Amino acid sequence: MNLAELRAHLSLIDRRLLELIAERQAVATQIGEVKRATGYPTRDFKRERDVLLAARNTASELGIPASTAEGILSLLIRSSLATQEQAIVSAEGHGTGKRALVIGGAGKMGGWFADFLASQGFHVEIADPVRPASTHAYRARWQDGTLDHDLIVVATPLGITDALLSEIADVRPRGVVFDVGSLKTPLRRGLMRLVAAGCNVTSLHPMFGPNTDLLSGRHVIFIDLGMPDALAEAQALFSSTMAERVVMDLDEHDRLIAYVLGLSHALNIAFFSALAASGEAAPRLAQLSSTTFDAQLEVATLVASESPQLYFEIQSLNEYGADSLDALARAVDRLREAVRTRNETSFIDMMQTGREYLAGRTAVRQPAAQES
Repeated sequence: MNLAELRAHLSLIDRRLLELIAERQAVATQIGEVKRATGYPTRDFKRERDVLLAARNTASELGIPASTAEGILSLLIRSSLATQEQAIVSAEGHGTGKRALVIGGAGKMGGWFADFLASQGFHVEIADPVRPASTHAYRARWQDGTLDHDLIVVATPLGITDALLSEIADVRPRGVVFDVGSLKTPLRRGLMRLVAAGCNVTSLHPMFGPNTDLLSGRHVIFIDLGMPDALAEAQALFSSTMAERVVMDLDEHDRLIAYVLGLSHALNIAFFSALAASGEAAPRLAQLSSTTFDAQLEVATLVASESPQLYFEIQSLNEYGADSLDALARAVDRLREAVRTRNETSFIDMMQTGREYLAGRTAVRQPAAQES
């Protein structure tokens, strides 16, 4: 065959592959229905491991790189799980007959919550100065109508959320109220005003972005404000998903987030700032890249693409934010001093301390993953 004929043949193979994927997805959907009917958990880690091992063995027989086969099957498994999870959320219908208002629903995370609640049967209304490109009911201002909804989600920028929560407290809505902010200490006043007003209030922090299609392995943090009914209702929204639900108080949340978000963001900002100030051209460095550099560069690129305003708020508005930045500064100073003085003992001690700390993290997370 000539080049044109070979390409045509390849196109036919591509179509057959896609047809097989569609067939696989249809079977996965049926499996999800059986799981729901029998109470079987959506995710089965042993089954996933068996599928991937079989893929590697088959790849070896066919002369295909094992990593390629595992990558393709991992992607297909994830797609199947997402389909099954979404079907379960829809089937259980926690919001059937209920109404939800998403204040800030035209934003990315607000839009995610609007669609997530709609999939559970909620009649969703969005309040936002910007009209979203969705079919949900809409009002420009949350004040332009009643607040008699069963659920009120506040998904506004962090800088204005505290005042908005205080305004809602003055209205004393009957439904559950929660925000989805990345920090909680800047919202302390507004949240406490809702509590004092006797409102059914809690606070959420979804530890994922608006493009997330599968909640397996993701965490949703729930802040206990002393309102058990609100906490239980908010957690029930995610009971049909595979998300890990974590409950903590407001101060513990921000103390931990100072490291989980604040420190990780700061590391990457410092990394790409140092590269930009180095005078070395990015294409030239890319020619000399290593596994570690490539991995770090990929994460830093994602961080650099995020909203500077949001990341500044996460760094500057957290009452505990300085702790992680001070720890980072001390670590850099110690590393720089060890290198400057050629203190091998100090350098090795830093490496060993980190290895032991990270080994402890792995020991904690591994059993949890196997039990899910």
